Order: sequence, then C-alpha cells, then structure tokens
Amino acid sequence: MAAEGVVVARDQRVRGRRGRGRPAKVFALTDAGRSAFYQAYDDLAVSALRYIRETGGERALQEFARRVATRLEERYHAVAAAAPEKAGTAALAEALSADGYAASVEPVRLGEQVCQHHCPVAHVAEQFPELCEAETEVFARLLGRHVQRLATIAHGDGVCTTHVPRTEIVSTLHQERLGRSTASKAKEATLRRTTTATTRRNHSGTQAPATSGTPESRTGRTTSP
Repeated sequence: MAAEGVVVARDQRVRGRRGRGRPAKVFALTDAGRSAFYQAYDDLAVSALRYIRETGGERALQEFARRVATRLEERYHAVAAAAPEKAGTAALAEALSADGYAASVEPVRLGEQVCQHHCPVAHVAEQFPELCEAETEVFARLLGRHVQRLATIAHGDGVCTTHVPRTEIVSTLHQERLGRSTASKAKEATLRRTTTATTRRNHSGTQAPATSGTPESRTGRTTSP
C-alpha cells in the first residue's frame, strides 16, 4: 500500500525514554488513501440505494432522498437560532459548509446564487439525481420561494449553483401570472356567453314547416263518397 501511495510510514513518537532497537513505524493514510476509502464508502452507498430502488421502487428512493435532505433543515434552524442576523441564504450556506459543501453566496443582478464548491456525495448523486432534487426542494422550503438549480458537480459542472431570486421579483412574477390568469378566465367567460347567445338566436330563428289540410289533400288524392 505504501508503494501505491495509499499510506505513508512515519516514526512513532515516543514520550519519555526510548528503549533499545529501531524506532517503531506507524502508517497513516495519504490524501490518495483517503480518497480510495471514500470511494469505497460511495460504492457501498450506491449499492444501498440500488437495493432501495429495486425493492421499494422509485417512490421509496425519493422518500429516502427527502429524509436525508431534511437533515439540512435541522442544521439551518440551528444556525439561524444561534445567529438571528444570519438568515436566508447566509444561514443556508453556513449549514451546507458545516456538512462539507464549502458553500458561499454570490450576488447577481436578479437575486443571489448559492454556490457549493465541493460535493461529498458527487459520486452517488451522479447515479441518483434524486438526492440533488430533494436538496433543491429543501432550499425552496427554507428560503420560502422557488429556486432554480443551474449546475451540479454530479453532472460534470465545477460548482453546484442554485439561483435564488429576490423576494420582490418573485412577488412581481406572481402578480403577473395572476393577472394573466384573470384575463384568460375573463376571455373564456366572454367567449362562452357569446357562444351561448349565438346558439339561442339560431334555435329561435328555426321553425318547423307549416302543414294544412287533410292527409288526402296533401297527397293530391280524393276519396269518393
């Protein structure tokens, strides 16, 4: 393993008097070694999620992803309670960073972007995007508005990026959608009234053909006495 760079040998530190003989060696994991072990953990997680999907179906997998993501809510509320001045995206970034995501908040023209510069579960999320989807749902729930995931490390991007629009923009968009919906409903109601009125006029202008005389006179035949 030392030859492969997974571990490195070091002299053991001895407190007090050292005995005779060569000093003992201890082995410690290198960065490459840690990555190798983390990869093994990732493979185990992937196998577990595959088992959940095979035995419980897609719904069971989504429920598991949501349950994992709700842990972020607990960390977020803990941060917000400890430092009330840190609210919204600032508290979210701190909660994410505490979990190893190295998150930051970047201001943009129409709001903010929550950037996760590291993803501890990238290898797993690459095969199970449900983890990212559940996390995005938690973002929206915590921030109280719709958010949009722009990029993920699991899909090959350099940073996981989530756009968070400003509150006033969300309110404006909601009012615009509400206005369009109201106008559309009014137009449909007007069209229904016009169609109904036209149908009634057509029915009132149609009359049954008039008939007169006896059956014999209508056929042109006479009956002798």
